[in-house]
Amino acid sequence: MTESAPHGLRIDAGGDQFPVSGPTPRLSWLPTPDSTGHYEVSATVDDAPLEPARADGHRLNAWPWTPLRSGERVRWRVRVPGGEWSEEHTFEAGLFDTDWTADWISPPAPVDAVFGKRPGRALRRRFSLQRPVRRARLYSTALGVYEAFVNGDRVGTAELSPGSTSYDTTVYAQAADVASSLKSGDNALEIVLTDGWYQGQVGAFHARAAWTEGDDLAARAELHLLFEDGTTEVIRTDASWTSWSSPIVRAGLMDGQATDLTVEPSPLGRVRVDIVSTPPISWSPAPPVRRVAERAPISLTQLASGCWIADFGQNASGWTRLTDLGPRGSRTVIEHGEHLDPSGDLDMSHLDSEREGDGRVMLDQRDEVVSDGVAGSMFEPRHTVHGFQYARIQRDDLPLSADAITMQVVNTDLTPAGSFRCSDDDLNRLYEVADWSFRGNAVDIPTDCPQRERIGWTGDYQVFASTAVRLFDVHGFTRKWLQSVRDDQLEDGRIANFSPDGRQVKHHPELQVAQMTGSAGWGDAIVHVPWVLYEAYGDRDELAANWHAMTRWVDWALDTARTRRHPSRVQRSAEPLPHERYLWDGSFHWGEWCEPKERAADGTLIDPVQDDPMAWFMEDKGEVGTAYLYRSTATLARIGTVLGRETDAARYAETAERIRDAWRTEFLATDGRTVTDTQAAYVRALSFGLIPDALRAAAADRLVGLIRRAGTHLGTGFLSTADLLPVLVETGHSDVAYELLLQRTSPSWLGMLDRGATTIWEDWDGVDEDGQAFASLNHYSKGAVVRFLHTHLLGLDQDPESVAWESFVLRPIPGGGVTWAEGSHVTPQGTIEASWRIEGGVLTVAGRVPAATSGVVVLPDGRSIEVGPGPFTVTSQD
Repeated sequence: MTESAPHGLRIDAGGDQFPVSGPTPRLSWLPTPDSTGHYEVSATVDDAPLEPARADGHRLNAWPWTPLRSGERVRWRVRVPGGEWSEEHTFEAGLFDTDWTADWISPPAPVDAVFGKRPGRALRRRFSLQRPVRRARLYSTALGVYEAFVNGDRVGTAELSPGSTSYDTTVYAQAADVASSLKSGDNALEIVLTDGWYQGQVGAFHARAAWTEGDDLAARAELHLLFEDGTTEVIRTDASWTSWSSPIVRAGLMDGQATDLTVEPSPLGRVRVDIVSTPPISWSPAPPVRRVAERAPISLTQLASGCWIADFGQNASGWTRLTDLGPRGSRTVIEHGEHLDPSGDLDMSHLDSEREGDGRVMLDQRDEVVSDGVAGSMFEPRHTVHGFQYARIQRDDLPLSADAITMQVVNTDLTPAGSFRCSDDDLNRLYEVADWSFRGNAVDIPTDCPQRERIGWTGDYQVFASTAVRLFDVHGFTRKWLQSVRDDQLEDGRIANFSPDGRQVKHHPELQVAQMTGSAGWGDAIVHVPWVLYEAYGDRDELAANWHAMTRWVDWALDTARTRRHPSRVQRSAEPLPHERYLWDGSFHWGEWCEPKERAADGTLIDPVQDDPMAWFMEDKGEVGTAYLYRSTATLARIGTVLGRETDAARYAETAERIRDAWRTEFLATDGRTVTDTQAAYVRALSFGLIPDALRAAAADRLVGLIRRAGTHLGTGFLSTADLLPVLVETGHSDVAYELLLQRTSPSWLGMLDRGATTIWEDWDGVDEDGQAFASLNHYSKGAVVRFLHTHLLGLDQDPESVAWESFVLRPIPGGGVTWAEGSHVTPQGTIEASWRIEGGVLTVAGRVPAATSGVVVLPDGRSIEVGPGPFTVTSQD
């Protein structure tokens, strides 16, 4: 292969040891410099050649041949007609649902029904091999978290399989090459099974997941063997398997795992067969969860109580590995948390939850191990996951060496897609902190926090998706999550607050959380996130896959706006005013959420939600709701155009204009002020295009006035913070944007860092001046500010008319004393490199443009310079 050949071949599928696809994977590669967009694709299936196919384009090409059959192995390559072939890429088709012959098997009826605290169970089968094996594939999945072992060897590198999914509708399987673990003669296949996401606890109040009415877990597996003589055999889960006890005496994803290594597994009897109800088996498009890094403690301190505190220097998701377990019978308890109290002891009280009628629910991230006394024994709790920076270790009067304990960082193994550095080390650190925060919340799904709740709140990812695509390749990761969002959609069109929805709101309208489902900014993720995928990756098919769910959501919101009114408007006028049919104000909205709290006279923070929850619940949030209704409806019109649904596009475009007019009538004064007159309201209105051009300057000036009135502090919360700095720059207030970015007193990003944050906090005052912690210390949404570092400080952004980065704009906007910046972004076209530096009053902008990509460098002196594939350097004199 030469440098002019296509490279970076891939398919749109996940997999652990190798990519595993459905019957019609999409093919992508990076283009050649001289390509006209036409390619020739060659492939073999199980070494049988296929007829060459043509492709017009290099992104997400439809499978051009007959759909694959289960287990087929594909080798393929691509070239420009007449040019050099690329290197081959290989993948395999999964075992498709209709071809599974294995039974779902379950352990004997569970005795302990305390979900999330039940013991693990092992399911075993022995078999004999008398012929040499050429190929061996284990296909496996479970209702619950599982690990598979062949002759004691753990299968694959994926963790927490089969992952978090809407188990009533979608279950994913995994595939692995296990040939190296097999031997001639007697062999053993084992599956260790625990509650996981399927039967464990869900959310801040630790309610039991409601995927099933029963108590049963289950596993399903098939070992497909191809022998050297060409014969085959399948070892499958069936009634011949037996259930055994396990050294895992307690396992819950939230509360932790306890393992007694002195336990000798004992038989519990035959498995039960096909007693569970399951959906068809699917294959995930996402990368697996893995142990992606290991961190030694930066300090290990023994307290007066005898406990040890390990500080790993970074808040992350994962678990601790302990290699020194002590003599047989010794017990070690490891508790995990994000914060230390003033005495230096672990403090997890800020992660407890309290709600009227439920009492206080305490988070307990506790692992335990009883030693077997065998040299070399190790404890690694792979059936749980924690959010933590610190571990408190209690031992039976045993010493502890820092060499014996490590943090195993566990999250979805996402490929980095962006980099950023500049002359300001604080901003470099902020970028790293935001990066760590998202990684800690990318444990198979985008979660709100990796400790207290660990659920896929739609609002969080709606806010962060545009930043996530800058940090990592989240294409498959996001598509997997969107499948759950669709799976959980309510019959009336509402989108669940979080997905996968273990509370099953769509089947339980009596739950309080059901009454709080259907919020602007949360449910709108079903429209916004697929659009982000289209912009970033050019994935038109994903727009089509979500179209029905999008329209059901927006049509529900439109109908709710037409038929339900906020009580304040009913009081104003018994009959709705004409524009009110487009005001989305009569149903529940979370609103801006997590705006900086005001302080009482004694200096304590005021929490309006806790102080008067009913008043907060009934507050008029129509400004937020109507703004999001406008954005989603307008986005639907654009999506309709992309999909060729011109009638739908025209209808939604007209409706969006009516919503915008209604918003202006109700919430905007003639002088450009909004009725709510908050920073968030102006940011949202300016960002969404709700303010008429003639009033944009006045609205932006008012936003700046509110910022100055707050002592040059931001006042935005959950929904608007990501857009605050871009709006300020784009309305001519870059000086204010940089003052906010570099502000050090609370509320501010650097204020978090100054108080020790290694991930982004949920509350701006996550740790107060006295060192007391509040709420989660790892909530990534406010970390969306780092998108500004890419798009404005570095200046690298996609051209507004471009898709998948076919063209970009590099418009550096220096400020805040920053004298240089550099970064890169891995796009479907290849990697764009960009940098700028100011020396002696001269701005030098440089970079590299990948093949089939065009760029424009916009300089402060007003010049626009086109740059094509290859390196470039331009200068501008101040």
